[in-house]
Amino acid sequence: MKNCLNINLKRNELVIRIKEEAKYEDIIESFKRKIPELKKLYQDDTTPIRITGKLLKNKEIDEIQEIIKDEIDVKIEFDTPKSLGLSSIRKTFDQKIATSETKFHRGSLRSGQRMETEGSLVILGDVNSGAEIVASDNIVVLGNLRGLAHAGAKGNKSAIIAAGTFDAVQVRIANIVKEINRDEEPLHKNSYLYVENDKIIIE
Repeated sequence: MKNCLNINLKRNELVIRIKEEAKYEDIIESFKRKIPELKKLYQDDTTPIRITGKLLKNKEIDEIQEIIKDEIDVKIEFDTPKSLGLSSIRKTFDQKIATSETKFHRGSLRSGQRMETEGSLVILGDVNSGAEIVASDNIVVLGNLRGLAHAGAKGNKSAIIAAGTFDAVQVRIANIVKEINRDEEPLHKNSYLYVENDKIIIE
């Protein structure tokens, strides 16, 4: 089993660096193995823990935090931003999303409404069930996405879709369609969707 963690006790914090090339399964196992060592250290200490290095997904952050918090009552900070920012999405996928013209729409879209734009589209509100948004590049919905979203509408498979809450039953990127069974698929908070191996992945 590979050790994925470097632990460094500094003056005001304990820094745990996760190796960039580490696989998630190995990271979790490494944290579980390090807990007894950390518990000894924290018998009389309250130094906050900062976790840095590899960029983590939201659910990975939550799981690591739970592993530590179950055993040690300590403040934990992650360098990974839990945000919808396009910069963090771009870094996560390690791929270049071409700069494009971006249209901002303030307010929510109701059922029956449709919005289409060249470039990227940012909705400062909700996209309700029965509404439709189409963009040739990226789509970002700051509220709830329940309607149909079609990013990369002219064939851009590098396009992404991000939403504060993803609750749609169908989504499209380029020519790829994903149907979502709401009985099986959980509600996704702070989610983003992208194409990998010609399949749409939800994170």
